[in-house]
Amino acid sequence: MPSNLEQPPYKVYRAGPRGLKSLLRGEEQTSLRGPQPPGGGGRRRFRRPGAGGGRITPRRVIKYLLIAIVAWLALSLVLFVTSAQIETGGLPSSASDALTSGGNMLFSADTVLILGTDQRPAGSKEPGANTSDAGSRSDTIMLWRIGGGASRRLSIPRDTVANIPGHGSTKINAAYAYGGPALAIKTVEQFAGVKINHVIVVNLAAFPQFIDAIGGVDVTTGKVCSDISGGTKNGGFSLYLNPGTHHLDGIQALTYARTRENKCNPADSDLTRVKHQQQILNGIKSQLLSPTTFLRLPLASWDAPKVLRTDMGGLTLLSLFGASEMGGSAPVAVLPTTPAGGSDLAASPSVVQSAVNKLMNG
Repeated sequence: MPSNLEQPPYKVYRAGPRGLKSLLRGEEQTSLRGPQPPGGGGRRRFRRPGAGGGRITPRRVIKYLLIAIVAWLALSLVLFVTSAQIETGGLPSSASDALTSGGNMLFSADTVLILGTDQRPAGSKEPGANTSDAGSRSDTIMLWRIGGGASRRLSIPRDTVANIPGHGSTKINAAYAYGGPALAIKTVEQFAGVKINHVIVVNLAAFPQFIDAIGGVDVTTGKVCSDISGGTKNGGFSLYLNPGTHHLDGIQALTYARTRENKCNPADSDLTRVKHQQQILNGIKSQLLSPTTFLRLPLASWDAPKVLRTDMGGLTLLSLFGASEMGGSAPVAVLPTTPAGGSDLAASPSVVQSAVNKLMNG
């Protein structure tokens, strides 16, 4: 009979090796038996390097949350630059040739000309709508001094009389109809006495889509009773608002930006309309910083360049948006004008010089 001394006083249980998931968690492989001869021979198991090594901790949560935020921002950046590159070429080369080179707007100020035309999307049912860029007039003419911590804007009413090179003295918005953005740039430079570094032509057809992509905008208004081109029942647009702050969707924001005849306030005019447009721009800037827009950021980044035709590529546009955040909300400023017969408006050289000096120097 075998001696009891030859029997081990306990049983040895061996665990097989764990899978790849354990390796990735950093679990170590240790032997339950003593040193093994060269070449192995014993079965092994894995052991955590320390107690609690796989627990969820606040530090780990913060770490992975930061990684997710960086990835979300990187995706949005790639989509924005890609979309901007796709849209490159929409501006005539003559317009780019008319511009003066600028600097990096994160560190120095440039002058940007913003133009919004009366072109409507193809298939528009709005009576009298112009669906072609050729022959369109610039309903919005705005100079933006932006960069190096500055952000100031000056709107020029579209009916302001100016000298258009090659066409004489007429309403300044006709320059776009006569010669596109290139002639508009030359006309505004001559009228204001400043060099323009960049130009942005707003695509009104894509404007509502972008506003919806960022989740709408907040705007404080008086009482608004607006029917553009006969109102919605006749193929146009309608907007009715009580005094207060309102959250507007894309179509509502576009209608507000175009409203100059307000049945609830006969004093409204083309001059108040340019203020509406600057309110919308400030509303967009505020909305871009909201948590809800962060969740929509990739979609908004993809749609944003589609609203614009510009000489600026994706990286330059990013510097513009960064400079806008650094400069804060730009004050609403409209060039003072006086009636000059009919619907024409006049601004004396001294008035123009004073308004432009404030735009350029604060």
